[in-house]
Amino acid sequence: MNWQLLGETVVRLVVALMLGAAVGLERSYHGRPAGFRTHALVGLASSALMLVTVYEAEWFRAAEGGIRAAIDPTRMAQGIMTGIGFLGAGVIMKEGLSVRGLTTAASIWTTAGIGILVGIGLYVPAGLTTALTLGALGGFRWIERHIKTELSAHFVVRFAAARAPAQHELVTLVTGFGFRVREVSHVYDRGAAVMEYSMRMLSFDPGSVVRLSDALRVREDVVQFTLAPAGD
Repeated sequence: MNWQLLGETVVRLVVALMLGAAVGLERSYHGRPAGFRTHALVGLASSALMLVTVYEAEWFRAAEGGIRAAIDPTRMAQGIMTGIGFLGAGVIMKEGLSVRGLTTAASIWTTAGIGILVGIGLYVPAGLTTALTLGALGGFRWIERHIKTELSAHFVVRFAAARAPAQHELVTLVTGFGFRVREVSHVYDRGAAVMEYSMRMLSFDPGSVVRLSDALRVREDVVQFTLAPAGD
């Protein structure tokens, strides 16, 4: 066994996992659906696949004075990962304004990388990648649950036109519940006598949504409202 190669492999896989996790941590902090674990897995899978080409001499064998292969293995790996990309896209589901399945798609992509490593005989890197993937899916889940996460919500409210508050009054109401307001828009329906405001709101307090909802329900000028989680 080439211990120097093994050491380099361990360092590269672990560093890729940590750097991907660092980017994902920033995304999780801002409440994005593709967060900590998703980015960590993508970084890990990319590093694992690059081992195929960086250590090509470890698994390519010389034949009759030169290296020959019926199919270029690196292009084969490319084709596999392209196909797996379509499979991963199939598990990503949009439910209303929420997105689910991103981590599952990343884990499918990572598993494809592990399969390629095993197929060319790099068993130790494949085993290490598997262990790191399981650690990311299990251990990083605990970290995600304990970090401060910014909630992003889409807010639409309809008022009786004759009693509708001005924009600055509504914004003051919303910010009073701990939200920061972004991207306010208006719709006025003269026929239905309804004034509609829509906006994106950000808050670090999960309970702010419930408190705002309770306050709006008792207002007689509110015709209808929607408060729903939102993500990029």
